[in-house]
Amino acid sequence: MQALTVVSGTVAPLDRANVDTDAIIPKQYLKSIRRTGFGPFLFDDWRYLTPGDLSVDPATRTLNPDFVLNRPVHRGANILLARENFGCGSSREHAVWALADYGFRCVIAPSFADIFFSNGCKNGFLPVALPQAAVDALFAAVAGDPGTVVSVDLPAQKVRWSGGEAVFEIDPHRKDTLVNGLDEIGLTLQHAEAIRAYESRRRSEAPWLFS
Repeated sequence: MQALTVVSGTVAPLDRANVDTDAIIPKQYLKSIRRTGFGPFLFDDWRYLTPGDLSVDPATRTLNPDFVLNRPVHRGANILLARENFGCGSSREHAVWALADYGFRCVIAPSFADIFFSNGCKNGFLPVALPQAAVDALFAAVAGDPGTVVSVDLPAQKVRWSGGEAVFEIDPHRKDTLVNGLDEIGLTLQHAEAIRAYESRRRSEAPWLFS
């Protein structure tokens, strides 16, 4: 998993509350268990005016010019800004994969669904919960200047932008795994020597289990 310390860049402001995982990546795209290839289908129903599925080339579909990700001023944004209860709905991990595959490294909102928050942290994707007033200030800053650069500093647990700063909380264990790029496999491999020693001892103690 790629380590995450500071995410700095422009913001795509998705001014919606209760964005659920079916809106983030609709069900017809859940047929793959690869973590890549979902970016073109992120927010599919809002992003396109014509329907699609895995058999339809996204390049042939009509874009919705009013949707935030299709506005030229927000193309290339690597931070998503949203309202409360982001990522509610089903537990699909694909929602995080789609956001990451599109190019986002972080999403800022007042609150998140618990499973989405957990899925994000396990995939090197940072959900940042800020107080409502700070989120409102960020929306106002981006509305005034779409080129506003925001810096999310995970080690310092701070979000900074021109004219503002906010502190966020995160569980120390989740912070450590993100900063060091450790998913659950990586965490397990930190104990590889102890695991090998146990397996060797177990083989000598109970050889019949390995025949």
